[in-house]
Amino acid sequence: MINQVTLVGRLTRDPELKKTPEGTAVTNITLAVNRQYRNHNGDIDADFVQCTLWRKDAEYTCRYCRKGDVVGITGRLQTRHYEKEGRRVYVTEVVAESIRFLSGKSHDSMPQHKREEAAIEIS
Repeated sequence: MINQVTLVGRLTRDPELKKTPEGTAVTNITLAVNRQYRNHNGDIDADFVQCTLWRKDAEYTCRYCRKGDVVGITGRLQTRHYEKEGRRVYVTEVVAESIRFLSGKSHDSMPQHKREEAAIEIS
């Protein structure tokens, strides 16, 4: 079986770092990914994809990325569900296996040794 997703898009808000009860770093982001065609009004629509990043990927993303930054994510599609007000709610998201920061401004403001460290850690 194959479950592989590759996305390039813009962050819709600043990422926020959270910790699990065990202390594992995690962040949930939403990527706005433009479609490859124009709609009937001539506009380009976007899909808003929920993504979850863990550990160093989460830490570096929260440290160096802001709303509007372009990132590339590879990962897997995952579904889960939970109960809310007696109803089962399903969630489909991308669990990131790697992330690349593609906005020049985030890397330009990052010291060179941190850029190299981030590239090594996130890969």
